[in-house]
Amino acid sequence: MNVVILAAGMGKRMQSALPKVLHPLAGKPLLSHVIDTARALSPTTLCVIYGHGGDAVPDTVKAPDIAFAKQEPQLGTGHAVMQAVPNLQDEVPTLVLYGDVPLTTKDTLRQLLDSAGSNKLAILTVELDDPTGYGRIVRRHGNIVGIVEQKDASEDERAIREVNTGIMVVPTRKLKTWLSTLSNDNAQKEYYLTDIVARAVADDVAVVSAQPAAISETLGVNSKVQLAELERIHQRNLANALLEQGVTLADPARIDIRGALTCGRDVTIDVNCVFEGKVEIEDGATIGAHSVIRNARIGKGASIKPFCHIEDAVVGASSQIGPYARLRPGTELGEDVHIGNFVEVKNSQVAAHSKANHLAYIGDTTVGARVNIGAGTITCNYDGANKFRTVIEDDVFIGSDTQLVAPVRVGKGATLGAGTTLTKDAPEGKLTVSRARQTTIDGWQRPVKVKK
Repeated sequence: MNVVILAAGMGKRMQSALPKVLHPLAGKPLLSHVIDTARALSPTTLCVIYGHGGDAVPDTVKAPDIAFAKQEPQLGTGHAVMQAVPNLQDEVPTLVLYGDVPLTTKDTLRQLLDSAGSNKLAILTVELDDPTGYGRIVRRHGNIVGIVEQKDASEDERAIREVNTGIMVVPTRKLKTWLSTLSNDNAQKEYYLTDIVARAVADDVAVVSAQPAAISETLGVNSKVQLAELERIHQRNLANALLEQGVTLADPARIDIRGALTCGRDVTIDVNCVFEGKVEIEDGATIGAHSVIRNARIGKGASIKPFCHIEDAVVGASSQIGPYARLRPGTELGEDVHIGNFVEVKNSQVAAHSKANHLAYIGDTTVGARVNIGAGTITCNYDGANKFRTVIEDDVFIGSDTQLVAPVRVGKGATLGAGTTLTKDAPEGKLTVSRARQTTIDGWQRPVKVKK
């Protein structure tokens, strides 16, 4: 099939310089949601009609399988589809979608395509308690004979509750012919795509309909209010899917998934967690409240305590992270690693059973197994121009308030005394201390504030 996505509108009510279809829903542009659904149908042609925002739309979503056609000026939906005509193959039907209607599912579109077959015009319709603003579906003896827009509808027609969603499937050869006959003799002075329905009836082409599983599949975005409403609908749908899979959510209304979240069995997620990019949580892991996890894998049985930030990182099985820990890109933690409160790890590998429980920075470091890193420890990996690595071998004990000035190596089983500033390699199995001698000044008195 051909797929045409209409994405040329300005979106004045968004009160933004960003084209409407590029505003994000669940972390990606509205238009990208529609493109992803269209791709799932394996179209032979995928054409996006853009207009407002210049080249921002094609620059954002460009891909080898997408053709772009510019609509300028914007003279209605019929005029928009006209711009796609050179890209449409006659032998297959054409599916028309909208770049600001992001929640339509593949299953609903499959149903619409099946209804259309190879020679019918199929319209996705819904019944609304308040159809104000929508084009009404006009039927005669149960058959669709036309669509009338709100501004052109009579009083009786405005009472119709079945409305046009705009999404339709049309035989392509017929579509091209009908588009060439459209007129803008209407209240909006636009070329309506919906006028092809009357052309189909006149040409004895059957006009049929299909309905989505949920009205939310057909909702578009015209304002930030509507965008926020759709965000919550979408997030609740994602939350419900997780619940059906057996994931425990402390509150399904307080989770945000902005990418792909995959969960194993018996996963528990507390409130106000945000998942971005591709996140995998393995069996039995728990995610504490207010955590942000992006492009990460959380191992089996791991415990992420509240207020943690994890990005481009791997957390090993049975590890404990946080609260208030930050794992930055390139972090790889082995089994049963403890990263405690106010500890930051960046571009480092930490082997099994090692611990950094308090107030530490571990950057560009290779940490062996069973290492204890004391509170206040810092790996000094940056000289102002270049980054250097620190190597800490197995079974090392690092005392509190230690600085390791990279490049430096701490040998297996070594101990660094508290307050050490290490600038040379520490030999394995020995105690290394770098500390000024303690002195007491007799007769010294603390300064006293001068009264003004």
